[in-house]
This record gives sequence, C-alpha cells and structure tokens, in this order.
Amino acid sequence: MCPEPLFTVPQRSGAPRLSGMPRALVVEDDPAVQVALVHALRGLGLDTHAVGTAAAALQEVANTELDIVVLDLGLPDLDGGVALTMLRSISNVPVIVATARGDEESVVRSLNGGADDYIVKPFASRHLAARINALLRRSQPASETDEPEDVIDLGGLKIDLSTRHATLDSVVLDLSRREFDMLVYLAQRAGRVVKRHELLQAVWDQASTSDDRTIDVHTSWLRRKLGETAADPRYLHTVRGVGYRLAAPG
Repeated sequence: MCPEPLFTVPQRSGAPRLSGMPRALVVEDDPAVQVALVHALRGLGLDTHAVGTAAAALQEVANTELDIVVLDLGLPDLDGGVALTMLRSISNVPVIVATARGDEESVVRSLNGGADDYIVKPFASRHLAARINALLRRSQPASETDEPEDVIDLGGLKIDLSTRHATLDSVVLDLSRREFDMLVYLAQRAGRVVKRHELLQAVWDQASTSDDRTIDVHTSWLRRKLGETAADPRYLHTVRGVGYRLAAPG
C-alpha cells in the first residue's frame, strides 16, 4: 500500500503561485520529504534551498537573507523545538513548523518557542501556499511611498499600524507578529463581537475553526501582555460560544 503523499500538487494551470521570488529554507532530514517540500515550494514560486540538520539551518539563517523557513521538529542533531528557540534568538524570519507531531503540547510549545504557524503532515500544497502567503504579506515592511496609517487609540492602548508598534499606558508591548495582527484586527472592529471563525480566517488564512487551539493560545498570550485575565478583562472580552470583543475600558 502506498503511503499518503505529503503534498497533493495541483496539475492544472490554475495552481496557486506566490508573487516575486521569496527565499525559502526547508529544514528536513528525511530525503524523500525534503525533495517533496523543495519541489512543491519551487512550484509555488519560491527560491528554495534545503538542509537536513539544525546546525546547517542555523548557519543558513545567520548568513542568508530569508523570507520564510519551513522547519521539521524531528532533526537528527538537535530537537526541532530547541533549534527553533536558537533560530529565533538570531532572526525574526517567519517560521512555519511542518511536522507529523499534531498533539496539543507540541503545537503550544512550538508557538511559544517563536513559530509563526504550525502545519501537520501530510498536507496539500495549496494549504501550505496559503499559510506562506499570509506570513509573507504580514512580514513585508510598508513602502516608503505609502501614506502613513492612523494610530488606533483605545484609551491607554495605542496601536501604530505603520510601525507595527503597540503601547499600553505608554509602555511598548512585546508582541509577536501574530499577536499584533490579532490585536489590530480586533481593534479595527472595536466594540463589536468578532467571531472565532472570522478571526481565524483573517489572521491565519484558515477557513474553518478546526484549529481552535491556535486562537486560544494566542488570546491567552495577548491577554497576559495586556495585563489582564479572561476572568478580569480590561480590553479583551470573551463572548462565550461566539468570539471576542476589544473595547476601551469604561
């Protein structure tokens, strides 16, 4: 019996492609999976290179300007979670963890360790393309010719869209890329309830609520950085069974 393929690569001309030539690094020790990933990413329009160890990955990240890293957790020389922590200490390049480990502990540990997204093998190439597109869009700096964005002001919480900085009572918040995107989406709809599936689709480019853990983890982290809890919210309110509402205190 043939194993389930890692990718389901579309054969028709309408296959998803990524604009430009972003540089991608695949970190995967299984030769067959590595070849499949490289083939798929190149087919999606990325200038892709691959390595099979954590040491080689760290060297590439340190010496090469990259736009995206696809990282497996089962590496031969170093656990992928440890490699992720080390990688994050030297670079802010977006990282998608692509692994067969689908348990909640692995997901939470990877996101907490600095991963921008998490995808479980096997997966379709168009699914991976959507995740990469979302990260590339959000990681691109604003053009110097762009008109400056307004600052969203919610009492003591201020969000500068042009610099991607948020402050709470004049103190800069240390937010991850996803946390900032989530905060902005809610702040732009301040006062109204944003449904969970809407938030998942807008911030993570996922069309369903099949991965509610992602929202739960990021909501918990965002609340912590806002200095509040679900039981005693100041800005971020849970509407049980529906979604979330961001509003100024009072």
